[in-house]
Amino acid sequence: ELHARAGRPNLFIKIPGTPEGLPAIEEAIFHGVPVNVTLLFSSEHHMAAADAWMTGIEQRIADGLPPDVPSVASLFMSRWDVKANPNVPAELRNKLGLAIGGRAYKAYVDLLASPRMMRLMNAGARPQRLLWASTGTKDPDASPTLYIDGLAAPYTVNTTPDSTLNACAAHGTDAPPPMPTDGGDAEEVIAQFAEAGVDACVLMLILFVSVLL
Repeated sequence: ELHARAGRPNLFIKIPGTPEGLPAIEEAIFHGVPVNVTLLFSSEHHMAAADAWMTGIEQRIADGLPPDVPSVASLFMSRWDVKANPNVPAELRNKLGLAIGGRAYKAYVDLLASPRMMRLMNAGARPQRLLWASTGTKDPDASPTLYIDGLAAPYTVNTTPDSTLNACAAHGTDAPPPMPTDGGDAEEVIAQFAEAGVDACVLMLILFVSVLL
């Protein structure tokens, strides 16, 4: 209803990537409504959202409808470090968000190469894009472009705040190297946080609740 009232084909409707939101994502995509899946904090959340998008597209194909319905899956990044930094040694500060991103990007690359996604693309669908959200650096001692440089990757979107965009411009035009498709040292870094007493699963639950409040 909101999408129809706006009358703009490029309008994305935000739907939470919660268990309750997944059927709504699938249904909206089936009806041709672009969706911005929000409230994602992990690769597992992202994969569930991607599955809902793919199911909606598959239903459109089965009904003879055009499969080109765009979507993004928004993974919140800087919030990981905001919560983790007070509880870890200095050498681990501002590293958890990028590690979570590396894990998610590896899963995303694997998804893009999967037979299921290939079938959808062959039918004319464009893959749902992984979107890096909350990418303004919150720690004044860290680089203002931390989540821009560290999350540069093909087939992704970065919703850059104005202050971060200005910082990128001030730092010059050299593009950062793209993220490793295998996630780089993401799993090693996440293991280091576990050794330091930061459980990523518990922290993710805290993040989710804090956003809702």
